[in-house]
Amino acid sequence: MNDLCADIGYKSINHYGEQLCGDHVDIVEQSDGSSVIVLADGLGSGVKASILSTLTSKIISTMMAEGLSIEECVSTIAATLPVCSQRGVAYSTFTIIHILNNEVAEIIQYDNPQVIIIRNGSNYEYPRTEMNIDGKKILKSTVNLCEDDVFVTMSDGCPHAGIGTAFNFGWKRSDIIEFMETIVAGGYTAKNLSTMLVDECNKLYCNKPGDDTTACVVKVRKREPMNILFGPPSNRDDCDRMMSLFFSKEGKHIICGGTTSSIAAKYLGKTVKTSLKFEMSDVPPIAEIEGVDLVTEGVITVNKVLEYAKDYLGKNEHYEHWNFKKDGASRICRLLFEEATDINFYVGRAINPAHQNPDLPINFSIKMNLVEELSKCLKKMGKRIKVSYF
Repeated sequence: MNDLCADIGYKSINHYGEQLCGDHVDIVEQSDGSSVIVLADGLGSGVKASILSTLTSKIISTMMAEGLSIEECVSTIAATLPVCSQRGVAYSTFTIIHILNNEVAEIIQYDNPQVIIIRNGSNYEYPRTEMNIDGKKILKSTVNLCEDDVFVTMSDGCPHAGIGTAFNFGWKRSDIIEFMETIVAGGYTAKNLSTMLVDECNKLYCNKPGDDTTACVVKVRKREPMNILFGPPSNRDDCDRMMSLFFSKEGKHIICGGTTSSIAAKYLGKTVKTSLKFEMSDVPPIAEIEGVDLVTEGVITVNKVLEYAKDYLGKNEHYEHWNFKKDGASRICRLLFEEATDINFYVGRAINPAHQNPDLPINFSIKMNLVEELSKCLKKMGKRIKVSYF
């Protein structure tokens, strides 16, 4: 087992005028650290397409995660889902990426735009083997993973973008490759890469997509541990133990909270350098402690991080905002969302007397809920999370 991991992110936009998306992405994490990613594109758009793509992706991802062969998966799909009575064509097309032990990727493709792989900043032409399963042409590939490989899967809404407006025949594969080569160089996360690709498609559609459009990106990267300290321990005698455990962990260190930063500074024999410079009106200023990567205020800042995390998992509309701002919440977002793969939370259960004022909207339970909700969001991003309470 190597120290690589898969960063997976996707984004979809609906066919103009439709409430549901006819594309569906399903990701199954296996106990051995392997992953199955399925992007399915249902026939047509709207409710029918949404049902077809959801069933297809769920059936394939579940069966493959249980170790069944692609032949069995495709045969099951063929027997389970209907064929369009009017057009006599496939119920749903799909792309599968099966990542094994973060060493090898198996790619299986049926009638979706072919997967693009960016390696060392350029398009990588990988081998494809054609199979015939129940009369269906399936392309299968096996690729050994390298650090910084980027796999781009998409529904046909991407190459169809701009038909009749920006382009006569849509956005050519070569143009999509050139676009991806450019933005991959920026070092963005898989989620942000998929967002940028779909946003560009939306622009080519003049914000009125003529088809459901989905991009799912897998980025191969090294594991990066991160540690975050939030709140002092309930028992003052545990301060040194908490700080010792926190600072002994490899990776970057983030401290949230005024009292917490004072305890950390005392433990390190350093001083807290505070600032009154507000980068944003609704996020308190950051501070500095020698030997600590980032020091911020506590509850208000973490609440803002949670707000950004929920958006990141959804429409990802604020990614440009926190990607470039210098306030504490934006910096934490960049560290947790973009850099970190394994995150250790050290959470103190001490009750802050300042938070017990009934006129203030902050209390102990809110603080604990923040940690719980943020942990859930980070897990959905594919991060490994460990929370220790003191």
